[in-house]
Parts: sequence; structure tokens; C-alpha cells
Amino acid sequence: MEAVGVAPAPVAAPEKKKLLDLKDPFPAAANGSAKASPAGKWAMKKKLVGGDAGYVLEDVPHLTDYMPHLPTYPNPLQDNPAYSVVKQYFVNPDDTVTQKIVVHKTSARGTHFRRAGPRQRVYFQSDEVNAAIVTCGGLCPGLNTVIRELVCGLYDMYGVTSVVGIEGGYKGFYSKNTVPLTPKSVNDIHKRGGTVLGTSRGGHDTAKIVDCLQDRGINQVYIIGGDGTQKGASVIYEEVRRRGLKCSVVGIPKTIDNDIAVIDKSFGFDTAVEEAQRAINAAHVEAESAENGIGVVKLMGRNSGFIAMYATLASRDVDCCLIPESPFYLEGKGGLLEFIEKRLKDNGHMVIVVAEGAGQDLIAKSMNFVDTQDASGNKLLLDVGLWLSQKIKDHFKKKPSFPITLKYIDPTYMIRAVRSNASDNVYCTLLAHSALHGAMAGYTGFTVAPVNGRHAYIPFYRITEKQNKVVITDRMWARVLCSTNQPCFLSHEDVENMKHDDDEHHLHNTQLLEGESSPVKDASKCNGTV
Repeated sequence: MEAVGVAPAPVAAPEKKKLLDLKDPFPAAANGSAKASPAGKWAMKKKLVGGDAGYVLEDVPHLTDYMPHLPTYPNPLQDNPAYSVVKQYFVNPDDTVTQKIVVHKTSARGTHFRRAGPRQRVYFQSDEVNAAIVTCGGLCPGLNTVIRELVCGLYDMYGVTSVVGIEGGYKGFYSKNTVPLTPKSVNDIHKRGGTVLGTSRGGHDTAKIVDCLQDRGINQVYIIGGDGTQKGASVIYEEVRRRGLKCSVVGIPKTIDNDIAVIDKSFGFDTAVEEAQRAINAAHVEAESAENGIGVVKLMGRNSGFIAMYATLASRDVDCCLIPESPFYLEGKGGLLEFIEKRLKDNGHMVIVVAEGAGQDLIAKSMNFVDTQDASGNKLLLDVGLWLSQKIKDHFKKKPSFPITLKYIDPTYMIRAVRSNASDNVYCTLLAHSALHGAMAGYTGFTVAPVNGRHAYIPFYRITEKQNKVVITDRMWARVLCSTNQPCFLSHEDVENMKHDDDEHHLHNTQLLEGESSPVKDASKCNGTV
């Protein structure tokens, strides 16, 4: 690290003596086709560095891995007046962030990621940078804030004046013109919901996208989107590397459902939970004002029920929370309908929050529905809110002496279309700055996000290999059950099976860290890329 006012000493390129030769085994095809490099080949090459006590750094790729003689330049931040009062200009190049902050006394140190932040030397001169920004997938609060801070950060911190936006998602690389972005043009966009660049699902054609990067001279590309988008970004990085291009490919993870693994939280999630409170409050007012009133609120959450869970805990007006991770059944003893009837008799009203992905197997079975997918490969969901509301109405129609009033509220698209709140705005700013610091420092093929409160550079494969889900054998879900006083709707056998699955997952992770069933046989002796 360097103190302010002290001339920075030259820093060598990232150390490679502990890494195996990364020479590309898939030479370019004669026609430059992406097919010469099988999809996922580079994603499987994990850049691991071992250390004492089971320390494993899951490092991210660097331009010098395949362009070893790139020159470096002093970081312009050292001359930026805004940073003149900062005690230390740069992040120590050896700083890492641990994935697990709570460990047992005898546990190995475990997995670490490279800490995000400005480096003393950069691999791009300001006037050579041509940056592009693209947003893909569904909308999410904070997209415009990320765009704004990428543009302003590149201009104000690094003196980059060539930044363009790609309109309409991935297909915009080859089907639409770029839009010039300047601090003036993006000045107020954080006050709006959605994305000023537009977005779409699908449309990923690796060869055409990288052709566009080459033709337009783009050497930094910032890709904002969910796990499917990040998988696409990983393939783009692989093709960029195969062609030997000096181009940093950076992902910024986005999902309103908060279902991206490893990271603390995805941007837009706080805003979504806050906005969901309005719908829950409206449902509570409606239910409380009617005889045997029932308010049903459907919230976003295709495969993970984090929005529903946190909104339920924040509200305290919810009587039942249904999420994809926790199966439930309607009929019979201990079923949902029996619980609704009991709660109405006790309280005279109730509020049910259901995540959009909950109960899909029940609905599909009752409707003989065949699975279909959207352009991003996501399973198309049936409307659990409407289905559940109708099932409740049908149940009480059989009880003429027990009239109910049911109101169904679906705020899903309202929640994702709003502007981000203060918390998410700050978070999006930090994400954007961490991303551009990494790109300027020559890192590529990574995504950026906080891990245990510290921003880190994370390999693409770590956030695309699985989805983050609510663990219903964990204390947080127990807090929800205590708050709502609802049954868990699970049998003892279901709970034991889930605990067994969790134990097996924990054992697998432990074995990876200790070297069993792992490419790294001895983490303390790890000296290569596997």
C-alpha cells in the first residue's frame, strides 16, 4: 500500500511462478469461429493458489495470463484531488477476502477471493480505453445507478472518455447501434426505474458478440445481469481469450431474487423487500376490514424465497409465508386449508405471502401442465397466487356458514420497476467502482460483489454453478415460523432428509478444502491451475 504524497514504486505483473502454463489448448479456427473452443473449457480451469493451514485463493483470470508482456502504467487515481485525503491510495495486492467468516477453532482457513479495489499499476492508459456497458435479463431496481456510476467512475477517476451503451441486451451487440454515454447524459438516470439501455432475454451469439468487440475496438465490457447472463459473460471471456484480445470482460451480478451464490446480497433486493411492505400492508388493511378477510400477496422468487421471507419478517402482519424451498399441501390434517380455517376462527382475518415459485408442482399436477421455458431458459411459472386464491375460495364454498372475503394482490412487476432506495444506491455505486478498478488493473473473466462485507473479485464459475436458496433447516426460516406461527407443513422424514442433504453438502465442501476428492490434493502445496 502507498501513503499519500509518496511516489508509488513500480509493481510487477501479478505473480505467475506458482501457476501452471495457461497456454490455450484450443487454437483459433481458420475462420475465427468460436466453435474452435468448446463451451465451458476455460470455465473449468480453476486458477487456484494454495497456502498454509488449508488456505485456498480462488483467483480470477488476468490479461497477462495469455498476454504476458503487457506494459503497465501509474494509476491516475494518485493524482486525483478527490483522493488526496485518503491515507492509502491502493489495495494491497496480497489482500484477500474469506468466503466463510465463522469457522471452528480447528478448521482450515478455507476459500478466499481476491479483494476488489484500485491497484497501484494499471494495464490500460486512459485514452486507449473503449468501454461498453450492457444490461440483460429482467428489470431490477438499481440498474440505472450501476450504469451511471460506471460511466462517471471511468470519466472522473480514470479519465476515460469513450464509453458506450449496448441497447437491448446481448443481441444489441450485433443488431443495434451503440449509444454514447457521458456523465452529462447519465446524470439523472439513477432517479428512474428500469434501464436506459433497454434489456432482453436470450439473443446470445458468442461469435457475433466478440466480432462486435473487435470491430468497434472495445477493450472493456461490463455485463450486468443474473446467473444466465453471467454464464454468457463467461463464454464471451473464453472467446476473447481464445482470440488473444486485450479486453477485460467484467460481470456485475443482478437478480432481484437474491439467489446468486457466494455473494452477500444482490443489488435491488433491499428495495424489493421495502416495496413489498406496501403490498403486504394493503392486504392486511383489506383483510382486517372484512369478515373472515384473507389477503393473498404474491411476491417475486422463482426458485428462492428470500423476498417473501424477509418481507414477512419485516412486516409482522403476515400469518403464512410460502416459498419454493418449503413444500406445502392443501388438503387434510395439518394442511394449508386447515390452518387458514383455524387462523380465521382465532383472529378473524389473515395475510398469506406466497413466492411466485412456490407450489408449482401442486399446480402442474392439478392442471396437467407441461413444462415450457422462456428465451433465457427459465421455466415458465403458473400463477400460484390466482391458483391458491381459487383453491381457498372453493374450500370455503363448501362451508356456507363460514363466509370469507379474499383479496389477491400481485405487485411483482411494480416491485422490480421502481427506482432503487438509498441503501441500494450506495451498494450499486460500490459495485460499479469495484468493477472498473478491476478492469483497469487488468483482471478479466470475473464478477464483483461483497463477500462478508468486503467487495471481492469472484470467478464466474463460482456464481453460476448453483443458486442460493433459503435453507429451511436454518435459524432464519425458524424465525419466520415463529413470527407467523404457521406450521412448517413438513413431515419429520422431510426434515431429516433435508438435514442429511445439508450434512452431505458440508462434508463435500470440507473434503474439497482438505484435498479429498479434489483436484487439489494438498492445499498447502497447491501450485497450479487445475
